[in-house]
Amino acid sequence: MGRIDVAVIGAGPTGLMAAETIASAGRSVAVFERMPSVARKLLIAGRGGLNLTHSEPLASFLDRYGAARAWLAPAVEAFPPSALVAWAEGLGQEMFTGSSGRVFPRAMKASPLLRAWLARLAGLGVTIATRHRWVGREADGTLRFEAPAGAVTLRPRATVLALGGASWPRLGSEGTWPALLPGVAVSPLRPANCGFVVAWSAHLRQRHAGAPLKRIALSFGEHMVRGEAVITEAGIEGGAVYALSAPLREAVAEHGSATFAIDLRPDLAREALATRLAAPRRGQSLSTFLRKSAGLSRVAIALVQEAVHSGARADDLAALVKAVPVSVTATTGLDRAISSAGGIVAGELDAHFMLRRCPGVFACGEMLDWEAPTGGYLLQACFATGVAAGRGAIAWLER
Repeated sequence: MGRIDVAVIGAGPTGLMAAETIASAGRSVAVFERMPSVARKLLIAGRGGLNLTHSEPLASFLDRYGAARAWLAPAVEAFPPSALVAWAEGLGQEMFTGSSGRVFPRAMKASPLLRAWLARLAGLGVTIATRHRWVGREADGTLRFEAPAGAVTLRPRATVLALGGASWPRLGSEGTWPALLPGVAVSPLRPANCGFVVAWSAHLRQRHAGAPLKRIALSFGEHMVRGEAVITEAGIEGGAVYALSAPLREAVAEHGSATFAIDLRPDLAREALATRLAAPRRGQSLSTFLRKSAGLSRVAIALVQEAVHSGARADDLAALVKAVPVSVTATTGLDRAISSAGGIVAGELDAHFMLRRCPGVFACGEMLDWEAPTGGYLLQACFATGVAAGRGAIAWLER
C-alpha cells in the first residue's frame, strides 16, 4: 500500500463516517478493523430497529449529554439530527419518527443502510482492511498492525482513531486501547445504559426471571423516568433502568449500594389507589387482592411481596405499590452494557478533535469521555464526532 493521506482505525459507524467525510474531500483513506467484518455493533443495534437519532429540539437534545454537553455541542450542532436523517435518506433509506420521537429507517434494520454505505465508500476510493489489529504508533507517525499475513506498517499523513468504548467486547470494542496512548489522560471505562445486580430471593428468581414490568416509573433522587424493565436472575435491566444507570452507577461506586423506587401504577394517583386498597379483603390472599384491587401483574405482585419480606411496611399498601424499594449492589458488567462511560478526557482534545499530545492524530466516538441515554443520542454523537474528526483531519492536511 502506497502512502495514504489518512488511516482510520476502527470500522464502526464513527470510523466509517470519518472515512466518508475525508474521502468526500478528495483525500485517500484506508480503514483498518481488527474484526473479520465491519460495523458489527451497528448491525446488532439494527435488530432493535436502528434508532439513529431523536427528533426533540436541539437544546433539549444536547442536554442529554450531561457534563459533556459543552464540548460535544459544537460537533452535534455542526452535524445535527436533521443532517443525519438527510444522510441516511441519501443512502436510499426512508426515515420515520415514532410516537416517542425516536427516528428510525423505515426498513427497521441496519443491513440495507450498511450495504449502501459500503458501496458509497468504495465509490469514493476508501479501502477497508479487516483482521488488522492496531498494536502501536511510532514517534514519526508510523502505525503498526498485526494481520493474518504478518506485521503491517503504514505511515499516513494523519490518523483518526475510532476504537469504541468497552461494551459488548465480542463485537470488537475491547477497551484495551488506552495502553497504546501513553501519556493521554483516559477516564476509566465503565458500564453505561446497563442493568444492575439485585439480591432477589430464590423464589422470585425462579418464578419471575425474564418477566417484563410494563408501564412503570422509576425514581432515584431527583431523577424519574417512565418506561419498562425486565427482572433477570442477576437483577434488573431494561429501558427505564438504563435511563437511570449513570446516577445509580455513581452512587454504587461511592456507597457500595443504592436503592431506587418503582411505581407500579404511575397512571393512578396514590389517593385513588389507597381508596381501592381500603376495601375489605374478604378472605382474599394478598396476591389476589393486589391483582383485583390494584390491577397488578404477577411479577409486580411478587415485587411487593419481596419488599414486605425484606422489611418494608405492609400497613400502607398504596404507598408501597407507588414506591417499591429495590436495592442494587453492582452493575451487570461491560459485556452486557449497551454503551460505556469514560474514555479520553475532553482536555486532551483540541477544537478539531485532535490529540494535543499527538499532532495529526484525531479521536472520535465512544472512546471519548461522554455518555448518553438510549433513544438515538448515542449514535448521533458517534456520527457527529466522526464527522468532526474527519473535518479536523482535512484541516490538518490543508495546513
